[in-house]
Amino acid sequence: MKILYFGGQKSGKSRLAEAKTLSLSPLKKPIYLATYDNSYQDKEMQERISLHHQQRQKKFISIEEPLNLAKVIKEKETYLIDCISMWILNTLNQPIAELLKELEDINQKNANIIFVLNDVNAGVIPMDKESRKFVDRSGIIGQQLAAFCDEVYEVKMGIPIQLKSI
Repeated sequence: MKILYFGGQKSGKSRLAEAKTLSLSPLKKPIYLATYDNSYQDKEMQERISLHHQQRQKKFISIEEPLNLAKVIKEKETYLIDCISMWILNTLNQPIAELLKELEDINQKNANIIFVLNDVNAGVIPMDKESRKFVDRSGIIGQQLAAFCDEVYEVKMGIPIQLKSI
């Protein structure tokens, strides 16, 4: 099963995605695939990451992989990828075709995968080139994820709104 949770910052999407992941793997610890690249030296982001780590520490096996997600995903396991937005940022200099191919490879895996994506496409077009590239890629990648996921949830104020169910 493939599931997408997307929403704005602090919408509750990660908390809901964690709960769904745990429900899909009641007998075995699922894998939390963390995509944040700590090389940015951002103290506030490190505090956010620490909070996420504390929330999941005993419930998940954690793997940190900022670039090559498909290589760490094994068959017949359950994964939470949090978050695709950080992965997009980490891979901003790669051709978009490579990212879409990576997502296709992930989709072919016989595994439960829950994706978390920030919704950054509801605002104005950013002024600078890099920000526009990030927002555009978020929209393109979000569309691909929504197309192949079995379930898609938009999260607002901690409330999941189901947009797709197969």
